[in-house]
Amino acid sequence: MPNGVQWRLSLMMFLEYLIWGSWLPLLALYLSDFLHFTGTDIGWIFATQAIASVTAVFISGQLADRYLSTERFLAVSHLIGGLAMFALAFQKTFWPFFATMLVYTLVYVPTLSLTNSICFHHLKDAQKEFGRVRLWGTIGWIAASWPFVFILEGKEGPSLESALSAIFTVAGSASIALAVFSLFLPRTPPAKNVSEKNAPLEAIKLLAIPSVLALFVVTFIDALVHQCYFQWTSPFLAAIGLPKNWIMPAMSIGQIAEIATMAGLGFFLKRLGWRTTMIIGILGHVLRFFVYSIGQPVWLVVGSNVVHGFCYAFFFASVYIFVDEYFPKDARASAQGLFNFLILGFGPFVGSLLWGRLGDAYTTAGVVDFSRLFLVPSGLGLAAAVVLFLAFHPEKRPAPAVEARAA
Repeated sequence: MPNGVQWRLSLMMFLEYLIWGSWLPLLALYLSDFLHFTGTDIGWIFATQAIASVTAVFISGQLADRYLSTERFLAVSHLIGGLAMFALAFQKTFWPFFATMLVYTLVYVPTLSLTNSICFHHLKDAQKEFGRVRLWGTIGWIAASWPFVFILEGKEGPSLESALSAIFTVAGSASIALAVFSLFLPRTPPAKNVSEKNAPLEAIKLLAIPSVLALFVVTFIDALVHQCYFQWTSPFLAAIGLPKNWIMPAMSIGQIAEIATMAGLGFFLKRLGWRTTMIIGILGHVLRFFVYSIGQPVWLVVGSNVVHGFCYAFFFASVYIFVDEYFPKDARASAQGLFNFLILGFGPFVGSLLWGRLGDAYTTAGVVDFSRLFLVPSGLGLAAAVVLFLAFHPEKRPAPAVEARAA
C-alpha cells in the first residue's frame, strides 16, 4: 500500500477520534453542573448514541455497502455533524439539546464503523497494518484531552461553564476539517455485483454460526462493562480528591497506553490468536475495576487506567478486524455496524441504565459506595472472559468459507 494512502487513513483516524475525545469525557459534567439536567435527562442524551447505532446498521451501512462511496458518506456526515456541534453550545434546555444531539449522533456514529471499513478496504494485511493506522485515532483523542488542563485551570462558576462549552467548538471545528479532508481520501466505491439486496440481513444471518454468536454476546457484555468507565470514572476521581482540571488527562492515560498496544496488535494477534488476545482485553477491565473498588492510593487508581489500552485494542479493535476477515465483502460495512451497535449503542444504553440504578442503590446520604459499585463490572468482565474461553472457537482464517456459504 502506498505510504501516501496510509498517511491519509491515519490522519482520518486522528480527526475522527479528536472529535469524539473533545466532548465525550466532560459532557456529563457540563450537563449536570451547568445546565442542571436531571439524571434521567442526561441518560436520554447519552441514549441518542444507541439510537444512532441502530441507524448505522440498517440505513448507513446499507448505503455505504451498496449505493454510496464511503468517502463521500463521511464528508456529508461530518459536515452536518460539525454544524450540529456548533449549535449544541447554544442549547440550554433539555428538548432542544436532546434534538440537536440526536441529529449529531445520527450522522457521527455511523462514521466510527465506516472509517474502519475504508481502512480495511485499502490495507493489504489488516492484522499487521490496521493497528498502526488506528493508533492515530488514539493520538487524536489525547490531543483533544490535554489542552483542557489549561482551559479549565482556575475556573469556577460561570467562567467554568464558558470554558466547558469549548468542547463543542473544538469538536465542531474538527468535524468541518474532516468533512473537507474526506474528499481527498482514497476512493472506496460500494459493492456492485451482489446477489442479495439487504446487506444488514446478510450480516445478521451469520449470527447462526456459534462462534460469531458467542462473540456477539461477549461484545455486548464487555461494552456494558466499558460504559461504567465513562459513566462513573469522573465523579469517582473527583470523590477521591483529584482536581477537576486533571480528570480528563487522567482518563487519557489509557489512550496513551493504547498507542503502544495498537502498534503491536498485529504481532499479538498472529502469535496469540483471536481468542487469547480478546480475553486479555476483557481481563483488563476486570483488573481496572478491581483497583477502583479498592479506591486508594490515588496514584494507583489513576495508574490503573494504563490497562485501558489493552481493553480497547485487544478486544474491541480485534473484534473489528475479525469481522472484516470473517464476513462476506458486500456485507462488511453492515457487519461492522452490527457490532458497532453493541459497542457504541445497545451495550452502553443498557449499561447506562444499570450503572445509574446501581449508583442510586449504593448511595447513602449523598455518598456513593464506589467499592461495592465497581465490583459489579469487575465480576461481569470475568464472566465474559469465561464465556469467550469456552464458546469462541473460530477457524484461523475463515473468510473464504463464509463467503462461499453466503454465495
